[in-house]
Amino acid sequence: MIASIILGAAIFGYAAWAFVRFINKSKKGKCAACELKNSCKSDCGLPPKIS
Repeated sequence: MIASIILGAAIFGYAAWAFVRFINKSKKGKCAACELKNSCKSDCGLPPKIS
């Protein structure tokens, strides 16, 4: 009984954390939230980088 409560709490806790993370990333915009923003070659409306 206790194990199933702990497992259920862990699943719902992870789902809540993932949902909050998704919302926070979506507020930043497409390119600002991307992990590859420093090396991405797509045009996100940013000025070109000079190396």
